[in-house]
Amino acid sequence: MMRACLFVMLLPGIAQAACRQALSLGLDVSSSVDQSEYELQLDGVITALNAPVVMDILFLQPDAPVRLHVFEWSGPVNQTVIVPWTTINTPADISAISTRLRAHERGVPAPTTAVGSALLAGFSYLEDQADCWIRTLDLSGDGETNTGPLPEDIPDSATPAGVTVNGLVVGSGNFFGDQVSRTALADLEVYYRENVIRGPVAFVEVAQNYDDYAAAMERKLLRELSALAVGQLGPRQRTDG
Repeated sequence: MMRACLFVMLLPGIAQAACRQALSLGLDVSSSVDQSEYELQLDGVITALNAPVVMDILFLQPDAPVRLHVFEWSGPVNQTVIVPWTTINTPADISAISTRLRAHERGVPAPTTAVGSALLAGFSYLEDQADCWIRTLDLSGDGETNTGPLPEDIPDSATPAGVTVNGLVVGSGNFFGDQVSRTALADLEVYYRENVIRGPVAFVEVAQNYDDYAAAMERKLLRELSALAVGQLGPRQRTDG
């Protein structure tokens, strides 16, 4: 892939920040995700983190690094931390995160999909990162909520101040290309856009299926990490682009 030229404006005073951005990635591991799709999802995160253009942004400002956290979710009480909060200072940190992701063994997935519960879990993880300039929760999923609290019923007041929630929706790989799967993916994108994402610069990224997950995750990371400068430019209407 050709490297992209990215413009990132650094605001005065950010060099003194203890943490430039806290980014928590929540991965859907409910029973709708089979084992091969699960492995594609983990491999996709690894591939995206190791993409040269992503690494360029991660190391852009070493005195104000990014912290990364990865967890998997399914049912209302099924959230497991895969990578605890890790400060990314050098390529060795990304290598260590990649090793941890490769070594992780999937637990027994819940048969249900609790997006609202994943939201609340992500909020609790990000509460511990209050010293970071930007805090971002990113939820990947291939289905709508069918148990637990509905995302649309979780009030804005439950979202920690300054936290952005982005989404990465994934289409079915079983009937990829037919009208049914295209319509289902479009509906899921609308569902995430209307009920899940939060914040003035929140967005939804789309993976056509799990084979496309790595490319979609890279696009998402580039958009999140290169948007550092707009996080404190004042309120604006939530947008997807």
